[in-house]
Order: sequence, then C-alpha cells, then structure tokens
Amino acid sequence: MTDESATPDAPQDKPTSDAPANAGHDRADVRDTESSNWVLRIVLVLVALVAAFIAFRVAAAFFPRWWAQRVADQVQGGFTAGTLWGLFYGFLFTFVPLLILFQIRRRFFNWTWRLIVALFAIVLAAPNWLTLSVVLGTSKAAHAGERIMDVDAPNFRAGTLIGAVIGAAAALALTATSLWMTRRKNQVKRLKSERDQLRRSISQPPDESH
Repeated sequence: MTDESATPDAPQDKPTSDAPANAGHDRADVRDTESSNWVLRIVLVLVALVAAFIAFRVAAAFFPRWWAQRVADQVQGGFTAGTLWGLFYGFLFTFVPLLILFQIRRRFFNWTWRLIVALFAIVLAAPNWLTLSVVLGTSKAAHAGERIMDVDAPNFRAGTLIGAVIGAAAALALTATSLWMTRRKNQVKRLKSERDQLRRSISQPPDESH
C-alpha cells in the first residue's frame, strides 16, 4: 500500500498587469491636475489685470478732482497757506514712507514681509501720489483738479515738490547716518574684542619647558 502525499499546487504568480496601468493613470491624472492649475492661474492673473485696469480708470476719473477739492478746502485760496500745506504734505508723506521702505534691508525680514512693508510705504505716500495724479494726469478729472488748485490752492503743487525733495534728502541722510553709526559701532566692538584677546595673551605666563 503506497501512501500518496497530496501536495497542493503552489500558487503561481500571475503577472500583475494592473500596476503599470494604474501608474499610467496616476501620471495622467497628475498631468491633468497640473494643466488645470496652470489654466486657473492664468485665468486669475487675467481677472486681476482686468480688475486693476478698471480700478485705475475709476480712480483716474474720481480721485484727482476729489483730492483737489479737499486741498482747496484746506488752503482756501491763500498763497502762503498753499505753500505751507504743500511743504507739509510733500515732506511728511515722503520722509516717513521712505524711512519705512528702507527697513526692508533688515535681515530678519523675509521676502513676504519685505513686500508687505514696501506696499505699506507706497500706500502711506498716497497724498503725494494724488497730487502727482493731478499734475501728470490726462483725464478730465485731472484737468479739473488743476483748475481747482490754480484758483483755490495756489502754489500747493510747487510746495509739495519742494517738500518731497527735502523729505527724500532728509530720509537718505538719516538712513546713511544710521548705517555709518552701525558700521562704526561694529568696528569699535571688533577692536575691543581684539584688545581683550591681546591682553589675555600678554597676561598669560609663557609655558616652561622642562
């Protein structure tokens, strides 16, 4: 009597043809996703450009006349008042924004914060930008603003220009002085460190060789 040992057939590995197919589908999905992302970005950029253009046109049609009227209400037709108000706006809203803008050189600012600081400085100089829109603008609102300033705010634009030049020069001088003082401070600190090292080396007794 012979014992017949029934050995179960070993499962044979079947070629997995699904893996390459799934990988191909995954790559196709990634490409489709990247393409859709690029299309979305392009659409968003175009929408932003159109919105910026519309906002610029609306601002050009409104703000020059509005700003000229606000200035006229302050100056009230006086030549001296127009000069003083122009110097005030030109100096203050050039000096302070430039000081803020120069802070982007700080190393602890990353690029995001540098962009935020730069935008804040630009927005802070809005009075000077508005006066510039009256001076250089070609819209009907800009021409109307020029006529309003000619009658009710004489010499305001010239005073603003002089104040802006003085403010820019003062901001540059203050920043340059601050940089020079910081450099001198670092030099003094380095020289003191070298002096202390020299004193320690002199005060230490020489090693005696036996």
